[in-house]
Amino acid sequence: MQHKILIAEDDTDISRLLSRILEAQGYQALQAFSGTEALSLIEREEPDLLLLDLMLPGLSGEELLRKLREERRYSFPVLILSAKSALGDKVALLKSGADDYITKPFEPEEVIARIQAALRRAGSAGSLSGQQPDALTYGNIKLYPDSRRVLVNDRELSLTAHEYQLLHLFLQSPGKVYSRESLYELVWEGGYYGENNTVNVHVSNLRRKIREADASREYIQTVYGIGFRLG
Repeated sequence: MQHKILIAEDDTDISRLLSRILEAQGYQALQAFSGTEALSLIEREEPDLLLLDLMLPGLSGEELLRKLREERRYSFPVLILSAKSALGDKVALLKSGADDYITKPFEPEEVIARIQAALRRAGSAGSLSGQQPDALTYGNIKLYPDSRRVLVNDRELSLTAHEYQLLHLFLQSPGKVYSRESLYELVWEGGYYGENNTVNVHVSNLRRKIREADASREYIQTVYGIGFRLG
């Protein structure tokens, strides 16, 4: 299967470079030069992954990301392309629903590695291994692996690929404590490049979304000095 990758980048040289890099790896590259054009292509082409620059004319990258994550039918990975390298900028984008962050200038090998890891996670998130029940349940949480739907108090949550896979992992073994290192290995696989705050940010986002639907308890607990568990 040939994956469609949408490049939302207003710099024509960078867009063409990325397009050549992707096509050399067997991907179908789509190009958009504004946020509005990117949204139109998303609705028409349904890409498998979005490479998103922040400084887009019309609809900015941040606005487009926010709009996509508000639309529950859009769950494909979004990888941010930006010259901003401050930790605060990265954390803010991850909290807004980005799946990864690539700092400009970038190396082609890094871009491809991150894309491959993101697509692998998105493709395996709903079917980690073996036969699965119709739903994984814990308290008021219900996760349906076949459709990748998550309901809390019968309210559907809009989760990123990382958030979904973290919750899926926790629901498979309630009470089991996962260290941050083990979560990197199980969820991020080969896509982790030393961002120490990555797991904390995604767990925090997941907690917030669950809490908004069910404030009666804190489902994901921090085991200080070790990691996290569902309890």
